Amino acid sequence: MGKASLDCEHTLSLAIREATGQGCPPLLAKALDYAVFPGGARVRPRLCLAVALANGNSEPRLASAAATAIELLHCASLVHDDLPCFDDAIERRGKPSLHAAFGQRIAVLSGDALIVAAFQQLAQLGSSVTHPVRMAQVTAIVAAGVGGPMGICAGQAWECEPRVDLEHYHQAKTGALFVAATCAGAAAAGVPVEPWRELGNSIGEAYQVADDIQDAIADTATIGKPTGIDVALDRPSAVRELGLQGAVKRLERCIEKGLDSIPACKGRALLHDVVQQQSNRFFPQGIKHTAA
Repeated sequence: MGKASLDCEHTLSLAIREATGQGCPPLLAKALDYAVFPGGARVRPRLCLAVALANGNSEPRLASAAATAIELLHCASLVHDDLPCFDDAIERRGKPSLHAAFGQRIAVLSGDALIVAAFQQLAQLGSSVTHPVRMAQVTAIVAAGVGGPMGICAGQAWECEPRVDLEHYHQAKTGALFVAATCAGAAAAGVPVEPWRELGNSIGEAYQVADDIQDAIADTATIGKPTGIDVALDRPSAVRELGLQGAVKRLERCIEKGLDSIPACKGRALLHDVVQQQSNRFFPQGIKHTAA
């Protein structure tokens, strides 16, 4: 399970090339590329590919398409999340957010186009996969991770409600796409999906708790996006509910729970190392933690 095996940059480049091909309006084409490159840590697609590889990766094209689709959906969610009607964030990944650079209309259309491009990655496989039933299962898993009732769209919608259960909110807003990553990787490899759900849930919650911590204590220059959003928008967060130390402890517990939940499989030890390495990156600078 080498580093190159978890890389999705090439397939992402191909996907954006297809979406911005001949006839695409120039501004939209530039915005789509801007939304995806340069990317972040690509945690979700790497997790998807790692699970598939740990289980033999018998349908590598399907696993790659699933990982690419998940990252495109994540990028789409960031574009929409930054809009003035939500976070009104003017910076993302150390550069102007997409609506700040291209305007709100192009931002909305770019997010929509990325969602379509994500599912095109799966649809265009057609009958070329050895196990077509797996493709249908992977598509359903990915769709559930972004729609209702528990996908990332539902997670965003919880911010419009007067009362929110923090764990439920985190599971939908962030955990859903991590669950899609682990379960899609398992489905692509042809192994039972349900045993992989807890890993996605736990790592997804850890990622969101870490984001809450960064929003509370980090500075914009360090993390490349505005901070203090949770307080400014009166939004639920782990830090606001549990305090900083309580949030750090929850982050540690989530990572430990995720690592412990990895099912028995041929590549379990290597997958454990990949998840551990990725998870350790969640801790903001200056935060002491016991996770090893």
